[in-house]
Amino acid sequence: MQEGGVARGSARVPQRGGGSRMETRTVVRGPARIGWHAWGAGPAVLLLASLGRGAEDFCEVGPLVAQAGFRVLAPDPRGIGESEGPMHGLTLYHLAEDAAAVLAAEAVGPALVAGHAFGNWVARALSACRPQAVRRVALLAASVTQTLDPAMRAAINGSFDPALSEAERLGHLQRGYFAPGHDARVWLAGWHPPVAAMQREATAATDDHWRRCADRHETLYVAAAQDMIAPVPTLEALRAALGDSVTLSVIEDAGHALLPEQPRAVAEALIRFAT
Repeated sequence: MQEGGVARGSARVPQRGGGSRMETRTVVRGPARIGWHAWGAGPAVLLLASLGRGAEDFCEVGPLVAQAGFRVLAPDPRGIGESEGPMHGLTLYHLAEDAAAVLAAEAVGPALVAGHAFGNWVARALSACRPQAVRRVALLAASVTQTLDPAMRAAINGSFDPALSEAERLGHLQRGYFAPGHDARVWLAGWHPPVAAMQREATAATDDHWRRCADRHETLYVAAAQDMIAPVPTLEALRAALGDSVTLSVIEDAGHALLPEQPRAVAEALIRFAT
């Protein structure tokens, strides 16, 4: 396949997402190949997944947004699904360019770019390195700085540590990611430790130019009310970290995982912001 070439295919999205038809596609970018899921038709909405996780996390949110008249694109990071390529010597800008290759292959024009948790850093890097590809930015349950409570860092690391028992991992997931009363078992699977290591290495190698996305694009911060990893910030704190062009929306009864807990509320927030 030549660089920029696209392979097409289709499948059915799991019925829990509303039954919308899902396409699977790939594009080659230099030494990397990036795969993504796609739903619907219309203006583009690009969804970027959390640390060590892939496009499967959007299989509920994606179809709901598509049903409102959008072309929804959810790429897998390198090391998950059809996505592959060098895993060392990268920065957030390399990961952002992988996402930009999806938008270029789709030829859909500037997109609303939404990043969940770690994905927010890639969204902000895309805003910096490919501003013409971005219409607006949405940050979902996002840490806007790299400062993290050590207990929550331990919960993150324990969630996907294969040396731990399922019960131990479940405890870490419940403490770090899910609001009380929600079943954290839905996230026991779907973790890719080598991908998380690559993403952390890339983040550490990146300058600070990417951070202030709201200086470049209108930005929506969607907070989860019971988020223990990224507690609900004040609007003043968001403006100080991101720039003045940011608004804040809070989704109740959700923790840092957010997507499996409140998929419809997330979809509605994205639809409102994209319209």
